[in-house]
Amino acid sequence: MQAYGPGFARLYNTKWHGFAEQVAPLIETFFAAASMGRENKSILDLCCGTGQLARHFLEKGYRVTGLDLSEHMLHYAIENARSYVESGQANFVRGEASRFVFEERFGLVISSYDALNHLENEQALRSCFECVHAVCDTCFVFDLNTRTGLNRWNRVNIDDSSEDTFVITRGHYDGEGDKAWNTVTGFVRLPNGVYERCDETAFNFVFDLDAVKNTLLELGWKSVHFARIEELNTPISEPENEQRVWIVASK
Repeated sequence: MQAYGPGFARLYNTKWHGFAEQVAPLIETFFAAASMGRENKSILDLCCGTGQLARHFLEKGYRVTGLDLSEHMLHYAIENARSYVESGQANFVRGEASRFVFEERFGLVISSYDALNHLENEQALRSCFECVHAVCDTCFVFDLNTRTGLNRWNRVNIDDSSEDTFVITRGHYDGEGDKAWNTVTGFVRLPNGVYERCDETAFNFVFDLDAVKNTLLELGWKSVHFARIEELNTPISEPENEQRVWIVASK
């Protein structure tokens, strides 16, 4: 899994925090309705990025640990949740999603914004699932881009909707291989008015969803289903037809 640099982390914190802010309330509502959501209010935000999802749960009274490989992403996560870090309600640590250990047990583990697609192969994903299973008491919720969804990367997109940022993305996926690639060139205006440039190429590994489900069940999860974010309790029958699918694994 790649660790993003300082320029990309700044761009991400400025431009792409909206996804986490959109999905966090829906995940929190789903978890709060479960009995363990009232008993174990501790969350592991796996591949936490710049911390906007973590901040939502912190504001709702949960304890949150965020883990990310990028020290630059963690810098913003800590700043975005500074008061909670200082009070001890939040903790952000650097680590690899497929190799981590915590003594704490978490009621809920979340990974969002197709972060686990950045794992390099099926073995790395299995290792991630093993790590999660060891620290999770109840539920693991994460999303993946599907093969259908990754076909949308085959384009060039220019986003000049903000005076503070300018972003060009160039994606490539042949529809059949194991990886899709997305090259980002971004400019972010700094406080002194100068624009900082960043260049980053990210990949998404294409995981077979039946294999994902079977691996989770093999590792001891009692139930696994695919869903849309708006209805995490409702299984869908054709997840490969979705552009992005959410996986809910429960003990």
